[in-house]
Amino acid sequence: MHIIKAILFALFLINPCSAFALQKSYQDVLKQLHAPAGFTLSVFADNLPNARSLALGDNGVVFVGTGSGDSVYAVQDSNNDGVADKRYVIANHLYMPNGVAYKDGSLYVAEINRIIRFDRITQQLANPPKPVVVYDQFPSDQHHGWKYLRFGPDNKLYTAVGAPCNICEPEKAIYSSLFRLNADGSGDEILARGIRSSVGFDWQPETNSLFFTDNGRDDMGDDLPPDELNQWTTVGEHFGFPYCHGGDIPDPVFGTDKKCEQFTAPVGKFKAHVAPLGVRFYRGKQFPSELKNQLFVAEHGSWNRSVPQGYRVVLIKFNQGKPVAEQAFIDGWLTKDHNVLGRPVDILEMPDGSLLISDDKLGIIYKVEYKGNNG
Repeated sequence: MHIIKAILFALFLINPCSAFALQKSYQDVLKQLHAPAGFTLSVFADNLPNARSLALGDNGVVFVGTGSGDSVYAVQDSNNDGVADKRYVIANHLYMPNGVAYKDGSLYVAEINRIIRFDRITQQLANPPKPVVVYDQFPSDQHHGWKYLRFGPDNKLYTAVGAPCNICEPEKAIYSSLFRLNADGSGDEILARGIRSSVGFDWQPETNSLFFTDNGRDDMGDDLPPDELNQWTTVGEHFGFPYCHGGDIPDPVFGTDKKCEQFTAPVGKFKAHVAPLGVRFYRGKQFPSELKNQLFVAEHGSWNRSVPQGYRVVLIKFNQGKPVAEQAFIDGWLTKDHNVLGRPVDILEMPDGSLLISDDKLGIIYKVEYKGNNG
């Protein structure tokens, strides 16, 4: 645990009590978390303020975007002991650089208003190059402005542009949209609309079909509307916002003259306000075989519900390409007395089949491993 040890030692020199308090706080959180039998949880990396989106580079380098922060980090477990021992600051003073994606030696970062690229990045982590601007035509609104970023099976960059409001009819077509462009910034196109705030998506391994989460509107009470799991299939689809929520709930303001049947309904529904963010279909071999090609979702947790909910990672079971059931996979970040210990954001599968989970409240990354009998 070289990073953790170095930080603790530095803190010890300044304030011996603070170093031990930091170490104790992580261990206290880990003790509160619950995972299925055979799975273990540990801290893979820390000292990553506002850690959110994750992307895997070469040689096990993990890139970390930040939401309310302004920095992008890289961490690496160079000695393969299960804990990152190297930490780099790739860039700072960026505009909420939430999204990160890696391809062909380059790191792509999605700020609110643009996508930038750092070339040959894994060869110069300690002295990163100046970024190249790939695309700079996104709106600059902070409201739902931070972006998720992934390369699709077609080698194109995918992101989403959120609605600049809780509930409204955005004036520009690019708002509340699913968006795609070539890696060089050309060929930009709106794939779908009616998406309020999506900060996570992945492609189903068996079909290459794109599934994405969407966070429902506020101010309709504790239990409405449900957050959504959607499946995109056709250019031009409309998923309902701001007219219809959850596939069958007309908006009380904007949906009075619309029919929900006009729009693409979600393929799955979460409880209201759980804030599903990062998703990842499991492709590895470390976990039990029944988890192969199943979907893990990070529920960031409610911020405005009278009784909080979410704050966990759930498993969405698929059958014949469709979601059929949901169950808790890791929980405990929300205690019985409603104390919030952490907020899971994104999920990344490592080459050995373990999973990483970012936590923007604590600024750490957890590692999930299966140590049970997989035979």
